[in-house]
Amino acid sequence: MAKVIVGMSGGVDSSVAAFLLKQAGHDVTGVTMQIWQEDSPADEEGSCCGLSAAYDAGRVARAIGIPHYVFNFRDVFREKVMDYFADSYLDGETPNPCIACNRYVKWEALLNRSLALGADYIATGHYARIRKTPEGRYAVASSVTARKDQTYALYNLTQEQLAHTLMPVGEYEKDEIRRIAEEAGLPVAHKPDSQEICFIPDHDYASFICSYRNHTDVPGNFVNSAGEVIGRHRGIIHYTVGQRKGLGNTFGKPMFVLEIRPETNEVVLGESPETMSDHLVCEDINFMAVSGLSGETEVTAKIRYNHAGAPAVIRMTEDGRIHCRFKEPVRAVTPGQAAVFYKDDMILCGGKIIRTKNASR
Repeated sequence: MAKVIVGMSGGVDSSVAAFLLKQAGHDVTGVTMQIWQEDSPADEEGSCCGLSAAYDAGRVARAIGIPHYVFNFRDVFREKVMDYFADSYLDGETPNPCIACNRYVKWEALLNRSLALGADYIATGHYARIRKTPEGRYAVASSVTARKDQTYALYNLTQEQLAHTLMPVGEYEKDEIRRIAEEAGLPVAHKPDSQEICFIPDHDYASFICSYRNHTDVPGNFVNSAGEVIGRHRGIIHYTVGQRKGLGNTFGKPMFVLEIRPETNEVVLGESPETMSDHLVCEDINFMAVSGLSGETEVTAKIRYNHAGAPAVIRMTEDGRIHCRFKEPVRAVTPGQAAVFYKDDMILCGGKIIRTKNASR
């Protein structure tokens, strides 16, 4: 029997994770991470980190018969997630706050405190599995359900973190999880999944950044790939690579964001074929199933959370980055997002996209 601390968000997945571990005979404690800020409680219905989430997690813990506590991680969440999110947009990138939250809050902060309290493992309700390779390394592997697979957002976890993590939900389909919750009488069996970024429940990223960073939008030029001015934009934080709607201009044909240039305050637009890329470069590499790369390696590469993955070849460069060449061009490779590389359904490694090469330019 292991002592396990389960990160409980008040949703059905983490609730069932706690239930399954209790049923397996483990010594289970539920913990909800307090990451909402005092002046912004993020208490929308269905939020994964608001006051209602802690309330729902407490109700589930009582139904299961386990202790439940709330740990305060507001400072680390503000620094590692909210600061990163705002600064990344101001730098012309498109960040993924869930990846940062997983790495630094749900794992680093929670695991460190849990181990200090004598726990053997932490557990979450992610749709993913953990495997140990023949070489003795830990890796995140795809869940049994491709529809809900959450491995992409977990690529940045360390070996130490993975060695002390359980993910029981990864062995089940979503419908099975809801059925288990209903049969167990868990009060969140039919609670909707959280969809939004928890600290921006209204989805207005630009307004959040302006308020959070005391930033004032500076309008600038829309330019085409030849550098010709074709319109005016509201400020770079309103745009992301691949965006077509909400440009605020009529160009007589569909136009897409190709690039954001904060140094010149320009947003580059182009037609659909120009959004296709056959190369990317990423940095800040985290190795998972392997400790490094030798020569060229064939992989499946995912460039965003809901990307199905595309065949590619990767290699390390002398400066410690990864160069990825797609076998067929992919749409809207976005700086700031992660590129995650899979082999045999396991994550080999991943990193932050810093640049791309457009296939048509």
